[in-house]
Amino acid sequence: MNAKAKSRAARRPLPIPPPAVAPKPAAQAPLVAVEGQLEFEAAPEHSGERLDRFLGAAAADRRLALSRMRLKVLIETGLVAVDGVETRDPAKKLASGSRVAVFAPPAEEAEVLGEDMPLAIVFEDEHLIVLDKPAGLVVHPAPGHAAGTLVNALIRHCGESLSGIGGVKRPGIVHRLDKDTSGLIAVAKTDAAHQGLAALFADHGRAGSLVREYRALAWGAFDVKAGFVDAPLGRHPHQREKMAVVSPGAGREAVTHWRALEALGPVSLVACRLETGRTHQIRVHLAHIGHPLLGDSVYGAGFKTKAARLSQDARAALEALGRQALHAAILGFEHPITGELLSFESDLPRDFARTLKALRDAGDARLEALTNCHASA
Repeated sequence: MNAKAKSRAARRPLPIPPPAVAPKPAAQAPLVAVEGQLEFEAAPEHSGERLDRFLGAAAADRRLALSRMRLKVLIETGLVAVDGVETRDPAKKLASGSRVAVFAPPAEEAEVLGEDMPLAIVFEDEHLIVLDKPAGLVVHPAPGHAAGTLVNALIRHCGESLSGIGGVKRPGIVHRLDKDTSGLIAVAKTDAAHQGLAALFADHGRAGSLVREYRALAWGAFDVKAGFVDAPLGRHPHQREKMAVVSPGAGREAVTHWRALEALGPVSLVACRLETGRTHQIRVHLAHIGHPLLGDSVYGAGFKTKAARLSQDARAALEALGRQALHAAILGFEHPITGELLSFESDLPRDFARTLKALRDAGDARLEALTNCHASA
C-alpha cells in the first residue's frame, strides 16, 4: 500500500459508536423452542408460494425457533406433509387452504464428544453463556483439531441444558475468535437464543445493540487519532490459508474502525471495533495500512526486524507472547430472550499485559534519559 493510499485510509472520519446502548423495549415475544407435531394452513395469499418460504414465515409469525435451514432439513428428510402426503421438495408450490404438518423430532446427541476442560465463565443462564477464551484454544472442531476445542468443553459443561440447535444437542457458535486471539465470546445454548444472537452478530451493531471492541498492539505510530479501513477481504490468491485485501467484487465487504489509544515508541496500543466480521479481519486490515500486529507471524512477518528497536525487556516479553497481540476486550448486546442489556469487559491477559508494561517502561526510561540530557545541557 503506497503512502498516499495509507494516508487516505487513515484519515477517513470515524463515527465512534457510544460506549453503551440503551435497551429497547421488546417488540416481539421471545422465540420458543419446539418439538413434536406442528400444523399450519396456507391462506389464499400463500397460493403458489414455496413450501420452505411459507414455513419460514409461518414459524417466524408464531415466534417458533425454527430457522429456514432447519425447516429445509426437516422437509428433505421426510418430516413434512402437505395435505397428508409426505413431500421432500422445499420448492413445492402450495395451494390456498393446503394444510402443512411438520414433525420436529427430539434433538440428536452431538457427534463431537464432550471433554472436561476448564472454562472462564463470565455469564451463564439457561439460554446462553459468555466466556473469556484464552489464547491457544480453538473454538470449533476442524481438521487437525478434532478434540480439545471450546465446543468439546461446552458440550461437557452444558450437558442436558443444551437444546437441539439445528436438531443436534450442541452449543450455537455465532462468532469465533482465532486460536491465538484471547477474549470474550458468546455462545447460544438453545435454538431460540442461537437465532437471536445470530441476527445480532450478522448486523454487527449497525442497527442493533451489539458492541465488540478489541485491544491490539500494532507496529508503528499513527499520524491521526482515529479512522477506519474499508477494504473487501477474500482468500489470498497464492497462500490459501491466508486472507487478503482484494479488489471490489472479488471478496466480501469488510470495515474495521480503529482508535490509537497510546503511543509506545515504535508501537501503538489500538482499539478496534468491527462493522463486519470476516476471518482475520483486524489482522489483515491493520497490516494493509502499514500497522501489522505485534507477534503476528502470518500478516506481520516482514516486521520482525522492528523488534530490534524495542528494549531488551520488551523484546523478551514479545518473544514470550508468541502470538498476535489481539484481545477481545469488550462485548455488549441485548439478551435475545429476556431483552436485558448485557455488557462485559475482559482484562488484558497476562502475556499481553506483560508486553504492554515492558513497552511503557521503555518509554518511561527514554523520557527520563531525555529529561536528564536536557537538564545537563
